[in-house]
Amino acid sequence: MISKIGITGHSGSLGTLVTKNKKNIKYSYFKGNIKNKMQINSWLKKSKPRAIIHLAAIVPIKEVNKNKLEAYKTNFLGTKNLVDACLKNNIKWFFFSSTSHVYSSSKKKISETTRIYPCSYYGKTKILAENYIKRKLKNKIKFSIGRIFSTTNKNQKKNYLIPDLKRKADLKKKCVLENLNHYRDFISMEDTAKIIHLLYKKQYTGIINIGLGKPVLLKDIAKIIFRKKNKKVIFKDNKKPSFLIANNKKLKKILNFKLQSSLIKMIY
Repeated sequence: MISKIGITGHSGSLGTLVTKNKKNIKYSYFKGNIKNKMQINSWLKKSKPRAIIHLAAIVPIKEVNKNKLEAYKTNFLGTKNLVDACLKNNIKWFFFSSTSHVYSSSKKKISETTRIYPCSYYGKTKILAENYIKRKLKNKIKFSIGRIFSTTNKNQKKNYLIPDLKRKADLKKKCVLENLNHYRDFISMEDTAKIIHLLYKKQYTGIINIGLGKPVLLKDIAKIIFRKKNKKVIFKDNKKPSFLIANNKKLKKILNFKLQSSLIKMIY
């Protein structure tokens, strides 16, 4: 039986990978403006999907901080528009792509029950959206909130950390990198896409951390990239180190495949 899934953000790095899986699935792509209620309602009425995978967002922290109002409108109000439309259009399951940035830095691994305290404005927009989803969809539509930690692959689009480091490693001038003394949890984007499909297949409900559970020092990523280009790099650390590492016990319980654990294979 063919399932019909509506997806936002299909042209992004993650969306492109999610929509590669076409086994028993027909996708309906939202190509309008997520801030436009009429466009969303028209899309759902016309395409009649049974499930929604909501990936559309302003993501890179630099872009969010450049235009916080636009990030608020897209990440929160856009999600609100979609949730409201889903309630009118017989949607049975809803996936929301959230982030580890809803948490604050912690040297301990972060579980889904860890106290929420967003460490960035991006995280604030996402927790606003999460709270709206929980309030509006409870007992009406099954929903899954995936708090994705740092996800990457070799084709990740510009404005993210790893593509930016690769670009800097190609420059001829001496490179000074600041504030890479932070620890993050990287999971491959291919695995993230597989996990989203697994959640859909299981009709998983609730909040789940999507991460490898393995700390990676950002400075070490830079060393790998610059070493590959035989380039020297100078590090300057002006801030205290921060930590965002997943406790992924919930995820491990439902996984039916082995996660890619090699960072080098993720980025090259």
